[in-house]
Amino acid sequence: MMGVKIVGTGSAVPSRVMTNDDMAKIVETSDEWISTRTGIRSRRYCDAEAGECHRSLVRDAALRALEAAGIAPEQVGVCLVATFTADTCTPSAACLLQADLGMSEDTLCFDLNAACAGFVYSLHVAECLLPGAARPYALVVGADTLSRVMDFTDRTTCVLFGDGAGAAVLECAEGYPELHAVWGSRGDDTSLFAPGVGCDEPSYLHMDGRAVFRFATEVMPRCTREVLERAGVSADDVDRFVYHQANKRIVDYSVKKLGLDPAKCEGNIDHTGNTSAGSVPILLDELVRAGELGSGSRVLMAGFGAGLTWAGALAEFA
Repeated sequence: MMGVKIVGTGSAVPSRVMTNDDMAKIVETSDEWISTRTGIRSRRYCDAEAGECHRSLVRDAALRALEAAGIAPEQVGVCLVATFTADTCTPSAACLLQADLGMSEDTLCFDLNAACAGFVYSLHVAECLLPGAARPYALVVGADTLSRVMDFTDRTTCVLFGDGAGAAVLECAEGYPELHAVWGSRGDDTSLFAPGVGCDEPSYLHMDGRAVFRFATEVMPRCTREVLERAGVSADDVDRFVYHQANKRIVDYSVKKLGLDPAKCEGNIDHTGNTSAGSVPILLDELVRAGELGSGSRVLMAGFGAGLTWAGALAEFA
């Protein structure tokens, strides 16, 4: 049976740090108001003067993941970028990444938009595509530059989001485990959305916080249980739970409902904010660099986002 393992991770965040006190200079808010409700202390924004943009974050995260995996861009058979805030509507961020890294022209490249669940969605898509790909490695990137779609007069949303990218390299081989992925969508264009190009209103992100909280605290525990059931393992068999960093309250609620060890579920939202598709892979890479994940580690990843979408998967490190 063909399966996949993670063989390398990488991440990239902008140089510009926006603390809660910085946000208070833009909109009526405070560090206390933001941190107690979300767990966020700071987030990162791209600095155009420093040459930072969606494309540069994707490229840098991808290069670091490839370096960690010890493979060259020419060895990649599938290249996916999970995002909804790419610099261009077309060409895709994945096609631009293929050009930037010099990947072979027969590399399967496209973007996937499942918002904050996009990276986990993309891992499963890559798993499905790799057996028929020209080469056995997939480069999967989750990246969003949410500062570009923020309404900085709306204090309920603009304080939540940041920019960033994370990446993982998957290797497909006989005898490797499957991801035991679960996923879903619940068509909803009112709870969390951003108008598209040519609409009568700006492409700012709009969110009904209460509706999203109800949705997230329902699907995150359910998604986790379904992944464990499909894999035939218990929570004790998982080394780390990597949840989408949308709001610390959502994660804490889910962890308590599932009866998980909180030490296995700690996040990074305090210094990243919600980076949408970048959230799960950035945290994943931070854990690898901190020595908390390595060869043989099992990690359960889960995310939720606009759509409304959700996805979960259990991955093993080579």
